[in-house]
Amino acid sequence: MSGPIEGRAPRRGRAGVPAGRLGAAVVGLGGAVATTAVAGVELLRLGVCGRDGLPLAARTDLVPYEDLVFGGWDVSADDLAKAAHLHRVLEPAQIEAVAPQLQRLRPWPAVADSDYCRAVTGANVVAVDGLRERTERIREDLRGFRDRQGLDEVVVVNLASTERLPDPASPALASAEAFEAALDAGDEAVTPSMLYAYAALREGMAYVNFTPSAGAGVPALTLLAERAGVPVAGKDGKTGQTMVKTVLAPALRSRALRVEGWYSTNLLGNRDGQALEDPDSLASKTATKESVLDAVLGYPVEDHKVRIEYYRPRGDEKEAWDNVDLVGFLGRRMQMKIDFLCRDSVLAAPLVLELVRLLAEARRRGERGVQEQFGYFFKAPMTADGNVPEHALHRQERILLDWLDGQDGQDGQDGQDRQDRQDGLDGLHEPARGYAVRSARS
Repeated sequence: MSGPIEGRAPRRGRAGVPAGRLGAAVVGLGGAVATTAVAGVELLRLGVCGRDGLPLAARTDLVPYEDLVFGGWDVSADDLAKAAHLHRVLEPAQIEAVAPQLQRLRPWPAVADSDYCRAVTGANVVAVDGLRERTERIREDLRGFRDRQGLDEVVVVNLASTERLPDPASPALASAEAFEAALDAGDEAVTPSMLYAYAALREGMAYVNFTPSAGAGVPALTLLAERAGVPVAGKDGKTGQTMVKTVLAPALRSRALRVEGWYSTNLLGNRDGQALEDPDSLASKTATKESVLDAVLGYPVEDHKVRIEYYRPRGDEKEAWDNVDLVGFLGRRMQMKIDFLCRDSVLAAPLVLELVRLLAEARRRGERGVQEQFGYFFKAPMTADGNVPEHALHRQERILLDWLDGQDGQDGQDGQDRQDRQDGLDGLHEPARGYAVRSARS
């Protein structure tokens, strides 16, 4: 797979130019991913770091990283320099190099509810009762951020700790009108992540959900995004283990190596891992990690196991370990083992920066509703029509780059391209006899 930074001319010829000052209003500004992203931009401004890990660094048609302005909410009131030291993602010397800039950033009081995220709490919260009143407070924060900073555009980014999922069949989430009524009634189906998404849409600001929480991914809010003419994207950033899966699984399928089982485990000790000690939050996370493999392979892997363990000594230095059991020619069994010793926030932060730039570009182009072309960044990509999303990373990359280069919908190819993406690799070979075929598409 060729990297997105290679061999691609910038897109030209569309009306307008990238927004000059782009704001990122981050839910979870004091977390490890957000502090890494903010410090990274400040280090780029100083010219003391390279652009490794930024997939779209060569795209001159997107807002420059150095033009990003940050603000946001967190349950901790610590300034970002102190938060960065606590998270221990960056070297102390890196933090000190941009300490004055980080110290000036203090999170706004957050809208939070321990009923939805029990393992991560804090005192820096909005003392406002009522869902409607909480959304109004978020909207005030967004307007104030835009006006104080003189921003041309604002993208709202959810990096908060993982919530438990609501009941997807709740009538409150079925339509925009029902959601409005639920806000007034204080319906418990409405989660904090939905309040931020709703506030962003009402303010005409693009929204991206980098977490497994519901966010804008319920019918009421995807409909509202479409009506309001606002682009949204999500969910759950694809950074480490799942990224590797979506690279490796298509290769195994193309060589007709049947996956009999895939055991995945994760050890992490950051705030994200702490949040997942709550079984309900953990269920939200494992649901997105487990959804990928069957769709890519085109058949169900009965013994696909995903485990996540909070292990405090690891901090942000996550270990993702995989054991893959394969069946090849003449029924001979093989194994593959992968041990990815990674830094969770170092993988995630650059993707967040790219998504902020991309959502701003989608807004400039007049895109609205769910932005499927950004599935490259997510474990559980949102789709506008509820179809099974594309998961294979190389195909997701092509979809993204075609959109950036303005090739989607040209020369009458759009319909065929969309069909090809839905079909994926289905035509290459059939699953081994005796294994059921699922209707999911890769």
